[in-house]
Amino acid sequence: MALHTWLLYLVASIGLSLTPGPNSLLVLTHGALHGTRRTLYTVVGGTVGFVTLIALSMLGIGMLLAASAHALQVLKLAGGAYLVWLGIQVWRAPPIHLRADEHSATAALTRNGQLFRQGLLAAVTNPKALLFYGAFVPQFIDPARDLSTQFVIMAATFAVVEFAVEVVLAGLAQRIRPALERAGRGFNRTCGGLFVAMGAALPLTK
Repeated sequence: MALHTWLLYLVASIGLSLTPGPNSLLVLTHGALHGTRRTLYTVVGGTVGFVTLIALSMLGIGMLLAASAHALQVLKLAGGAYLVWLGIQVWRAPPIHLRADEHSATAALTRNGQLFRQGLLAAVTNPKALLFYGAFVPQFIDPARDLSTQFVIMAATFAVVEFAVEVVLAGLAQRIRPALERAGRGFNRTCGGLFVAMGAALPLTK
């Protein structure tokens, strides 16, 4: 994987991890309820779930590329169109509202294993995530290089980025929550605009 491609993928992964979604909202809520240390179980569960989805996406991509030499370009165009569509949906989404009104005693009884499972299930039960990775990953594949090596690099990079971003979100939950709510639709429109730009530009890159 070329260095400039990896750097572009790194920036895109950071942007993706910062985009509002089930796991980021869950981590913010758990951070406010349980504190940063216990929310690490939620973060690890979500990271494992995302890596699983990336692996499934990569398996499908690898099989498709083995079947057709022109499949990558078709996949990039289709993926780019999906990213544009997703960006429009994020743009039009209602403002973020986080609720951390559970009783503290109930929060204290939540076990670490439950936090892990909640993070894992929030990731793997989101069908949009699998579609997204199927559209996102092909944009950075170089068919002239070893696919398995590229897949490992991309999965490892995203896992580290996702873990780091969610730990920061958990640690700043009390401060970030009101800031996101004040931002309202402005935050969604920023993220949606980035998706549209990425979906339009990435399929044109080599």
